[in-house]
Amino acid sequence: MTDLERLFRRLVDNLIAIDPARLHRPLALGDLLGSVMPYRANRRSLQIDTVEDYEMLVLRLAAGEGGFVRLQSEDIAQVFRDQLESPNPDLEVLREYARADLVLGTEPLAHALGPGPDESYAPPEEEFDFPVLSGPAPDIEPAEPPARRNLELSTTDAPLRRTDPTPRRTEAPVRPLFTAEPALPAPPMVPPPPRITAEPEPAGARRRDSGARCGFCGGHLPAGRTVHFCPHCGQNQSFTRCPECQAELELGWKHCIGCGHPVGEG
Repeated sequence: MTDLERLFRRLVDNLIAIDPARLHRPLALGDLLGSVMPYRANRRSLQIDTVEDYEMLVLRLAAGEGGFVRLQSEDIAQVFRDQLESPNPDLEVLREYARADLVLGTEPLAHALGPGPDESYAPPEEEFDFPVLSGPAPDIEPAEPPARRNLELSTTDAPLRRTDPTPRRTEAPVRPLFTAEPALPAPPMVPPPPRITAEPEPAGARRRDSGARCGFCGGHLPAGRTVHFCPHCGQNQSFTRCPECQAELELGWKHCIGCGHPVGEG
C-alpha cells in the first residue's frame, strides 16, 4: 500500500466515523486538514514523521494524483500540480485555497469500503494452526487376545502329566513342587474407537470480510462477532473522536464532552 492510498483510506475511515453521508458530499480542503484528518491525530496510522511530509502528501492528493479525489475547481487543481512540479513546492497554497472543495472518486471509494457481499475472503494456509484431515479413516484391526497357557499341573498329589512322549530314565513318580490354580480367562480386548476425520471446510463456510476496518490502523475487522479492540493494532473500537477537538467519544453520543460540538445523530 502506497502512502497516498493509506492517506485516502484514512480519510474514508474518519468520514465514516464522523458522518458516513459526507463520503458523497464535497469536502472543503480546510476541513480535511483541520477537523477530519488533522496531522497530530493521524500521524501514527499514516506513518508520517513531519508536518511537511503530511502536507506534501495532501497536496499530491488534492492535485488529483492517483485519481483518489477531484477538485471541483480545475484552476486550483492546476495550481497544485504546478507546485508539485516546482523544485520547492509552496505548501502555503493548501491554506490559501482552504475553501476549495474536493470530491472522493467513485471507484477508489468503493475499493476502500471493502469487497462486495458476493466476495469472500480466503485465508492463507499458514493461518490454520491445526491439520485438516481428509479421506477415509484407516482400518484398524483389533488385536487378538493372547493365547492361554495350558498348564497341565495337577491340583492334587497326583504326579504331573507330561505331554513329552520321551520316557524318563527312572520310573519313580515325580511329585509337583507346587500346586497351580487354573488360569483365569483373559479379558476380551476392546478395539479402539475409529478415528474421526474432520471434513474439509466448505468454501461458503469460510469467514467473510465484513468490510469494516479499524479507525486507527485501517486493518480489516473480523466479521460475525462483536469487536471491541482491533486485532492488528489493539486500539479500542468502541469510541470515535470529536471532529472539533479530537476528544474520545463513545458511540451514540450526540455532543462532545470536551467542547460540546455536535457529532451527529443516529
